[in-house]
Amino acid sequence: MQSSTYAVKGNAAFAFQRRTFSSNRSTTSTGIRFAGKKSIATTGPLYCSGSKAMGAKLARAENGIQSVMSFSSVKARSVRAQASSGDAEEAIPLRSEGKSSGTVLPFVGVACLGAILFGYHLGVVNGALEYLAKDLGIAENTVLQGWIVSALLAGATVGSFTGGALADKFGRTRTFQLDAIPLAIGAFLCATAQSVQTMIVGRLLAGIGIGISSAIVPLYISEISPTEIRGALGSVNQLFICIGILAALIAGLPLAANPLWWRTMFGVAVIPSVLLAIGMAFSPESPRWLVQQGKVSQAEKAIKTLYGKERVVELVRDLSTSGQGSSEPEAGWFDLFSSRYWKVVSVGAALFLFQQLAGINAVVYYSTSVFRSAGIQSDVAASALVGASNVFGTAVASSLMDKMGRKSLLLTSFGGMALSMLLLSLSFTWKALAAYSGTLAVVGTVLYVLSFSLGAGPVPALLLPEIFASRIRAKAVALSLGMHWISNFVIGLYFLSVVTRFGISSVYLGFAGVCVLAVLYIAGNVVETKGRSLEEIELALTTGV
Repeated sequence: MQSSTYAVKGNAAFAFQRRTFSSNRSTTSTGIRFAGKKSIATTGPLYCSGSKAMGAKLARAENGIQSVMSFSSVKARSVRAQASSGDAEEAIPLRSEGKSSGTVLPFVGVACLGAILFGYHLGVVNGALEYLAKDLGIAENTVLQGWIVSALLAGATVGSFTGGALADKFGRTRTFQLDAIPLAIGAFLCATAQSVQTMIVGRLLAGIGIGISSAIVPLYISEISPTEIRGALGSVNQLFICIGILAALIAGLPLAANPLWWRTMFGVAVIPSVLLAIGMAFSPESPRWLVQQGKVSQAEKAIKTLYGKERVVELVRDLSTSGQGSSEPEAGWFDLFSSRYWKVVSVGAALFLFQQLAGINAVVYYSTSVFRSAGIQSDVAASALVGASNVFGTAVASSLMDKMGRKSLLLTSFGGMALSMLLLSLSFTWKALAAYSGTLAVVGTVLYVLSFSLGAGPVPALLLPEIFASRIRAKAVALSLGMHWISNFVIGLYFLSVVTRFGISSVYLGFAGVCVLAVLYIAGNVVETKGRSLEEIELALTTGV
């Protein structure tokens, strides 16, 4: 499971300038257009990070909101800010009245096959671990069992760091197709494993696959989604991760009657891997990436498919204009640690760290074992209930994402997680609650997962591509997700050992403490991105205003 929010410390605000645009500027529904003086240079698909020519020429911008576009009478906002590097930018979010003849939904659905596999491979080991351990002769070896769990996470760490580079080099859709290879091979090796070594190799390959998916699924969705529904579509990624986890938990129900069923559980993951590769062969590439690569004719075809033929000319012109004159090359890894970007990148990494140290994956991986220790007889069914709660909460979050905002959902989410973990901790220690420990274990876990799915789950993956500038986006996403997988790996590897040494109550109390720290951190460092285009967010996070 994954996700998180991003923000920057301080009160980064938007500076708006009052300006009237000429009638040859029309609107589209894909996000942003750039306007202003000819000397302004831009970088990236739809981001402008400024030009040396305008370096120190722009100073402050006035507060105000107004934009009357005489071509379509559509209201928009004009943003003018001075980036911390001295770069100047102006961006106008594009919104359009009227229906589009294109659609992004089928292609978001294809991309979400990667999210389903992400969740499935994370959750499949929950119910299967006990049975595969007996079959492979390691029932008494918790260390090797921990490696089977964590090999996936080690592979995901590698995949998350390579996913961004692959997406920049080969494009989003081709990277999806490459990603299907380790996903399919890994699932096949796990299903047919006759030794622990083969099982670990299969989990490692599957992990590389889901690590790449964790980077490119939200990246692709954010780049093809219209601004006004980007929050809802972005949270669909997390919803399908939850569906994948739920599917894995439900798939474990026949295990009690058929101990060898665990092989089928792993094997079925080959099917969506193949479908992902086939589906991406028919999906349009990100127009932003195509324009960035100078492939304008291909970008025209992608725009026609996604937004309709009536918007091709206008969008290609805007995207091409926004990409002209850039003197900045694609960012390297060391650029992420520069003073220009590190503040934003570090917040993204920190939020993923909070997400994992709050205990979500420990709950996912080991809920069956915890329920059994609490005396719940139908432990697999109880875990399936947890998965269903996750799906339900994420569906609710999808409807609230563009209404309540990202920051509000994060605060509510981590606050609820803290209270739930406190309840779980007390249920294992207070003698007065001993008679209800089983019920409280289920209730507390369900409440915890519901709280997580309302914000800590879907918001981070959505905000990763939202807060990072276009020239660093793929690599910054990869770095933040690397933090996610490293912490995930450590928790998966040592959770059972820590519980054995300190007790489940103390561990849950520690998770509650992390959630409280996360609330404090978010309150002081996260800015709201609701209703803002990707370009506006970049300007807000790089301005000192």
